[in-house]
Amino acid sequence: MDARWDPDTYLRHAGERARPFADLLARVDATAPRAVVDLGCGEGALTASLAARWPGARVTGVDASPEMLAAAAAHAVDGRVAFERGDVRDWRPGGPVDVVVSNAVLHWVPGHAALLGRWAGWLAPGGRLAVQVPGNHRAPTHRLLADLCTSPSWSSRLAAAAPPADPVLDPAGYLDVLTGAGLAADVWETTYLHVLRGPDPVLSWVRGTVLLPVLARLDDEAAADLTAEYAAALRAAYPARADGTTVLPFRRVFLVGAAST
Repeated sequence: MDARWDPDTYLRHAGERARPFADLLARVDATAPRAVVDLGCGEGALTASLAARWPGARVTGVDASPEMLAAAAAHAVDGRVAFERGDVRDWRPGGPVDVVVSNAVLHWVPGHAALLGRWAGWLAPGGRLAVQVPGNHRAPTHRLLADLCTSPSWSSRLAAAAPPADPVLDPAGYLDVLTGAGLAADVWETTYLHVLRGPDPVLSWVRGTVLLPVLARLDDEAAADLTAEYAAALRAAYPARADGTTVLPFRRVFLVGAAST
């Protein structure tokens, strides 16, 4: 993704973004892993929580964003939690891994089914692969932005940045990927109803994710114009309720694969 990540913007909704991570890890039954890898670790707080869950593990977080890694440095623990800069598409561990985690990353990676097969090959006997991907790309947040990017006013600059409609598989597709890699698979989906507060809360949410690569292609004036159009469309699609809150439905797909012992 050709954009600079902003940890502060991303963490405006830290609680809502952390819940799928917790729900994913609740289904990972590894008891005493020694090597744990978090691919696409972001600003590192959730990565550090893996060390708290498994005190005997050495946890490595990997991310391509220097801004996120700078924030993650605050969570490093000598000998326990370390962070490395790397692209999840080509990073490799130094040896077998007991738990591989990837949370809200693979929707940015076209053709990631093959990548999952490669990650499965890293697992030690009895190891676990745990992945969560957003599955809301046909929701108004993404559809409205794609419509803007491909509209006559913006297509010359933004058509290539329009969010794709199907960057992830459906749960059955991921089940096939995991079993094809020789793993016992546990796959499910959940739609969260996030109750957001404040002015333009859905715009605030997407500023930290899907809007980033779009605005990265524009100068400040054009970015402000595009954002104003998008904000108006989001307000119509996600109207405020009588109590002033706004509900954002958000579908996510989860997959956990277990290697044989």
